[in-house]
Formats: sequence, C-alpha cells, structure tokens
Amino acid sequence: MTQDEAFEILKTGNNVFITGSAGSGKTHLINRYIAFLREHKVDVAVTASTGIAATHMGGVTIHSWSGLGVRDTLSEWDLEILESRAYLWKRFENVKVLIIDEVSMMHHFRLDMVDRILRHFKRTTKPFGGIQVVLVGDFFQLPPISRAGEPEAHFVFKSDAWSDAGFTVCYLTTQFRQTDDAYLTVLNAIRANNVDEDARDHLRKRYKKKPEVDIEPTRLYTHNADVDSVNETELDKLETEATSYSMTSKGSKNHVELLKKHCLAPDTLRLKLGAKVMCVKNNFEGKYVNGTLGIVTSCEPWEDPVIRVANGQEIKIGRVDWQIADEDGKVKSSINQYPLRLAWAITVHKSQGMSLDAVEVDLSRSFEKGMGYVALSRVRSLAGLSILGMNETAFQVNDEVLEFDSELRELSKVARKALKETDSASLKRKQEAFIGSISDIKMKTKSKKRSTYDITKDFILTQVPLDQIAKDRDMTKETIVSHIEKIVEEDTTADVSYLLSHLSNGKIEKIREAIDEVKVESDKVLLTPVKEIVGDSVTYLDIRLVRLVMQKEGLI
Repeated sequence: MTQDEAFEILKTGNNVFITGSAGSGKTHLINRYIAFLREHKVDVAVTASTGIAATHMGGVTIHSWSGLGVRDTLSEWDLEILESRAYLWKRFENVKVLIIDEVSMMHHFRLDMVDRILRHFKRTTKPFGGIQVVLVGDFFQLPPISRAGEPEAHFVFKSDAWSDAGFTVCYLTTQFRQTDDAYLTVLNAIRANNVDEDARDHLRKRYKKKPEVDIEPTRLYTHNADVDSVNETELDKLETEATSYSMTSKGSKNHVELLKKHCLAPDTLRLKLGAKVMCVKNNFEGKYVNGTLGIVTSCEPWEDPVIRVANGQEIKIGRVDWQIADEDGKVKSSINQYPLRLAWAITVHKSQGMSLDAVEVDLSRSFEKGMGYVALSRVRSLAGLSILGMNETAFQVNDEVLEFDSELRELSKVARKALKETDSASLKRKQEAFIGSISDIKMKTKSKKRSTYDITKDFILTQVPLDQIAKDRDMTKETIVSHIEKIVEEDTTADVSYLLSHLSNGKIEKIREAIDEVKVESDKVLLTPVKEIVGDSVTYLDIRLVRLVMQKEGLI
C-alpha cells in the first residue's frame, strides 16, 4: 500500500494499524495526518510506547498521557484515583484521535489498560471510548520486555483491545530509507527468516570495512557498557580541554530518579572541542531534533556549548528541563541539563527510529531476535555499513511475528481493494462526515472571547518557550513579557523559571548580581542601571526575565 492510499483510509475515521519495513515512511505518514488534523482544529494525542520514541514524534509516552504511569495492573480503586484528576477528565473529554507509535515495544496488557481507561472516562462500551486510534509500528523490531514482577509480555496483537477495535491494516511497501537494491535484498531476507549464502556474502564484504561515505560513522552496540566504554575512550583521545556540565534537579527524590531514568542526558556531561555528540530532545524552534548528530565547536565553562551539524550549521545548545507535573499542570519535580550525550557509540535500542548515513555495528553479543534487523536497517546502504561482529541471533526474527506478518499483508491487500472499489464521491462524503464530527472549528467560533492575558497564561502553564509564544500569538517578545509580569502579579503559583533556559548560568548570575547592586540604592529595580552594569552582552529583555524570576522567588 502507498502512503497516499493509507492517508485516504486514515481520513475515514477507521481505527488503523500502520506498518511496514524500516524506512517505509511510517513516521512521515503519521506526521502528515497529524498536520491534517491540527489544520482542522482536532484534538489529537501524539504518544509512543517509550520516551525515546515519543520525542521522535514530538509527543509523550502513552503511559503518561493515559495516566497509567508505571502500573502493570488496573483495579477499580486505580480507576477511582484516576477519576479524581481533573486534568484527565479534560484531556479525555477533548481528545478525538489517539496515535501510539512504536507499538512493537508496547505490552499487550497495557493496550488493554488504555482501552479500559478510555471506555471508563467516556462512559461507553465502545473500543477506546469511541475515539479513532492509530497504532504505528513494525513487529520485526524490538519486542516488549517484562521486568521483575510484571505479567508475561506479548505483542499488542495478542490483546483484547486489538480484536475489539477492528484495526484496518495499512502495510506500507515503498522503501524510502534504503535505495541500494543489494542491501534491500539482505534486509528482506532477514525479515523472511531466510538469510541465504548470497545475503551473508553481502554482509561478509562489509566486515571491518570502512564506510564509503564522507562522514564519521555512528557505532551501534547491543549493551550499554560497551557504548559507555567507547564514548569515554574516544573523548579521552582528544587533547583539548574538557568542560563538565552538571545536571541540576528539584523536587522529590523518587520523581527525580524517574526523570533521570528516562532522560538520555547524563548527570555529568563532559565535552571537549571535537567531541561527537547527539541531541537527546526535540527543540521547539526546529534547530535540532532527538537524534541530531554534531561535532562540538565550543564548550567554554559557564557558556552554552555550540555544535556543528551535518549541513555545516553551528547551533548553540541551551539547557532544557525534563519535568513531572501534577493534575493542574504545576511542576512537581524537574531536572535540568544540556540535551546532549557523547555519540561515537549508542545502543541498538536507542537507535530505533533513526536514519543514519554511516554505521559501525557490533552484533556479536545480540541477545534478542529482531536486534540485528533494527541495527542493520538504520543505515541507508551497504556502502555506509561496517560490521565489527555478528552472531546467529542477529539474523533471526520472532517466529510468531513471521507468521503474523503474512496475515497483516493479506489484510492490507483487502483494505487496499476496498478503497479502490469505493467511488470517490462516497469516499469524500465519509471523510467529510468524520472530520466534521470531530473538528473543533465551529465550537471555537462560538466560545466566549478570553482575555489576552489568559491566553498567554495557557502557554506559560504548559511551559512553551518565549520565542514560540510570541510567534504563535503574533506579538513581540516584549509584549509577551509584559503579559507575564501581570500574570505573576495576579498568580504567584505560576512557574516562570523555565524562561531562563536560553541563558547560560554565567549570564544569569551576572544579571542577578547587577540587580542586587541596583536594589541596594533603590527600592525599585529599573532596567537602565542594571544594563549599564552588565553591558552589551545582555539584552533588556534578558534583564526583565531575570528580574521577573527574582520577584517570583521573593528576592525583590
């Protein structure tokens, strides 16, 4: 099935499972559908089975969105607890479409739990509360893992929710990542569990052979210990001075530890000029995404590091927050660090979803069926591949998946045939009826006009960056800051400290000291005297933001 055909099926409102081999454009299709829904003012929940996958999509984990958290069972008492959370009522009342990416790594029982929660809140027996659900994934990739004390893990197609929801299968068959016919033959042989001598010979020719592309390869290993060892060794080889950046945190110890577990940035980030790094968070302004690779070109103490990415552009990386909020959106715990990690090497697991030009891969200790396929399918061609080691497990795929894949292909053919047999007028009527039933455009035009301050406050409560607020509201940043100053006067609980994330610790401290100096001479902290002390390296806007935070902290 083509992406265009799958897109037409998505617009009918059917529950859909989007699948296909690595590089077949699943994420591109889903981003296209998300853009379509948002254009029509539809509330769409963008989620994924893991934190890593969620950041690729610009969403959140399904565990967080649904209120499940770390639960592996769901009792009536649990449902009562969830019901007590006002933000969940609002969330589930508004949502019209739920997208869950990388469902191969989602436990079957957790899909059932999400289904149960939505039915409960929507007060209906319809699957997933009657909203459209779109699952995305490839079962040939890494499976769900059961931890100690959890029920036995199965793929989501073993869940009751899968059967009840009646997913239309869209199996994408066009390959976008790999254009190398020989390499496609190898990858398809692994998917078919039929790696013959011809396929093995192609891979043997890449054994310890340097990638034939003009870019330093990313090394993939199956175990974290190997990754950490390689990264530290490579960093130590650089003769430049090292700079260390420490993570800061606030809130409960348990929450902070949970955040650290799901955050790929290290507690202490050691950088040197020339270090190879990877961004581990999406940037709201589009400067980088989770998985962007770069070379460090500046890492001065107390200053934000600068990296050069593949297109030659140099990007200053500011500190960011990872947070846990309560029912009302107030931040309970957070950690703050530069969203970078050393990237001479990464694990196969963390590479899932990436497209890389050059890869060195060591699969000699593969321990999970599907691991070899995930690793090898990251790179676009045989020319970009260097194999450091391989074992037989790397060639294997799950037997259950292999059998089920044939069924999925047949179901996709049935869906494609039904689409082609539907006349265009009928199809359009069905699509228009669906989008008309879930679009919020009419409702928004009838709603009471809100004050400009309330609108800005919504952005602040969800911690949207200042640049993005100004852009979305078509106002200057100075006007938005004026709004925020009024908001803080009226609501002392509003957290505005995140607005300083674009400033280095050194600049923040410099402005704070200048404000303290001016404060001694006058009860009111005026901008001009502070500006005269800090000089041209600091803007008036930065001074206003630091002053605002200090007022919030009761220091002014």
